[in-house]
Amino acid sequence: MKSVYFDSAATTQVREEVIHDMMEVLQKNYGNPSSTHAFGRSSKTIVESARKTIAKYLNALPQEIIFTSGGTEADNMILRCAVRDAGVKTIITSPIEHHAVLHTVEELEKEYGIQGKMVKLQACGSPDLEDLERLLQADDSKKLVSLMHVNNEVGNILDIKKVAELCKENNTLFHSDTVQSVGHFEWDVQDVPIDFMTAAAHKFHGPKGIGFAFIRKNSGLKPLIFGGSQERGFRAGTEGVHNIKGLETAFKLAYDHLEEERAYVQSIKDYFKEEIKSEIPEVKFNGNCGDSVKSTYTLINVCLPMTPEKAVTLQFQMDLKGIACSKGSACQSGSSKGSHVLEHILSDEDLLKPSLRFSFSKYNTREDVDYVVEVLKEVVNS
Repeated sequence: MKSVYFDSAATTQVREEVIHDMMEVLQKNYGNPSSTHAFGRSSKTIVESARKTIAKYLNALPQEIIFTSGGTEADNMILRCAVRDAGVKTIITSPIEHHAVLHTVEELEKEYGIQGKMVKLQACGSPDLEDLERLLQADDSKKLVSLMHVNNEVGNILDIKKVAELCKENNTLFHSDTVQSVGHFEWDVQDVPIDFMTAAAHKFHGPKGIGFAFIRKNSGLKPLIFGGSQERGFRAGTEGVHNIKGLETAFKLAYDHLEEERAYVQSIKDYFKEEIKSEIPEVKFNGNCGDSVKSTYTLINVCLPMTPEKAVTLQFQMDLKGIACSKGSACQSGSSKGSHVLEHILSDEDLLKPSLRFSFSKYNTREDVDYVVEVLKEVVNS
């Protein structure tokens, strides 16, 4: 039985170079970065080198990069601190954000009495920027906008520069969950006037459990975790030096090979689109994922022409055939609930049909696509 991994939006295969560099640090650089002896200084150098590398590629300042355990922590930290420290009274977001944002906003409404407002969505699922502008100008409360750059389920790309400029014009802070975009798209935080962004290494062939937050200088945010002076006092706790090194290596390789790898992964997605449409003509592409300009090249989300009864065992059948894919975000795949993203953009009729997300990487091949489409055709027609 063939084994195909088409779930890179959930997590990616770790590059061999990343594993090599992490192992070397684990073996040789085991000193605590906060220690002043040679072992500690050696580890501290690795941490600060990684910070400088990331800052360089983002055109940010090294002190604006704060290492975290991943995107969820970074999203929570930024939103909470913005309310607590920057006087934010209103958070404008969308109903198809990651739950790391949506659930945090819900908790902040309970704890601090802030207002959470939802921007309207276009039919494809992208935020309506005219409605966003209306919400920005609705009252004089201190506001923060939180909209993801690339949607993790349907791949829609936000016009992030336009949103950043709207926020700046209206004296509003702008946070973006960029977990699905960092490592896959170029970034320049001087060109895009964003205040906060987040990333996770395991989305671009790095290790799990490490990511970072970009927090623009003079933001007024204060520490959420106390205890030590790590991360310039912003996030206490001994740094995972090996994970930070893995993040740096994966980040650097992602951007050094971005053009060639993007072209290759785009070709895999294009081939998947062509083949599935040819073999299953009634298939539909959810959101903007069928559009090469308005959607990321890394994933596709398809609605299959199947009855609800047959759909129940679809993902189980795919797994039995050695195919890894997702019915939504990995955070939701263990839940009996449907995708909150698709609930907002699909018709009632299409919500009864199964939708699957297939996400690609440099490690996939056309042969993988052929096998998956063949299995899908067999299941749909059974």
